Amino acid sequence: MAQSCDHSSCTKESCEGCQHAKQDLHEKPHDLSQIKKVIGIVSGKGGVGKSLVTSLLAVTLNRQGYRTAILDADITGPSIPKAFGMTEKATANEQGLLPVASQKGIEVMSVNLLLENETDPVVWRGPVIGGTVKQFWTDVIWGDVDFMFIDMPPGTGDVPLTVFQSIAVDGIIVVTSPQELVGMIVEKAVKMANMMNIPVLGLVENLSYFTCPDNGKDYKVFGDSHIDDIAAAYRLPVLARLPIDPSIAESCDKGAIESLDFNWFDEAAEMLKKLS
Repeated sequence: MAQSCDHSSCTKESCEGCQHAKQDLHEKPHDLSQIKKVIGIVSGKGGVGKSLVTSLLAVTLNRQGYRTAILDADITGPSIPKAFGMTEKATANEQGLLPVASQKGIEVMSVNLLLENETDPVVWRGPVIGGTVKQFWTDVIWGDVDFMFIDMPPGTGDVPLTVFQSIAVDGIIVVTSPQELVGMIVEKAVKMANMMNIPVLGLVENLSYFTCPDNGKDYKVFGDSHIDDIAAAYRLPVLARLPIDPSIAESCDKGAIESLDFNWFDEAAEMLKKLS
């Protein structure tokens, strides 16, 4: 008789006799949604720029002619609508929820697009948050999307687990910062992805350096980077290094991230376009 297993922390090998191993636990998206690739943006800790990376990846591929969308799974700390200057609220019809489109046509669904006041706190327990994320996948009419980016909350808790179990994610990108302790944080994210049999596509380092406007020299404000060592240890590519640049914060604060002049994610975009 197969052992009882809730499939919340098992690998393909450890639950070989488990009934869940033979089941596809992924939820289907809305019948009117056609989503080709789903990429999760994760970090082991908060404050490293995960939402920024999510937004810039969506903008990069949108500029190259692809239909992109963002599912904001960071329910208690949603910041995606602010970066895109979205003030319109999400609406619904008899068929489902409708995402809000940015000025350049990037579709977004976030809890802040449903709240009456965007500064209202979301004081919900884990199961409710997980259920909301799942509804953003199953009940939202996304339409035809080439690349959907999921902005995950930090850590390896309820919501990342819900996403990995419920949504067929094609791969994840791990966002880091230069501090040495990040090696441990990256390891946690990579191990969780491996447990769920989801490919880790690469690493992005935020706050990597600051270019002095007076002399043009790069300064490592947070010390020497360890990302190359981490990438080598896990045989992962470094997809981008983002600078400390006041124009980034200014663009996000003004809701004008789509107007930011950058090319940091060109290499990452080429990698994503090659996904089979």
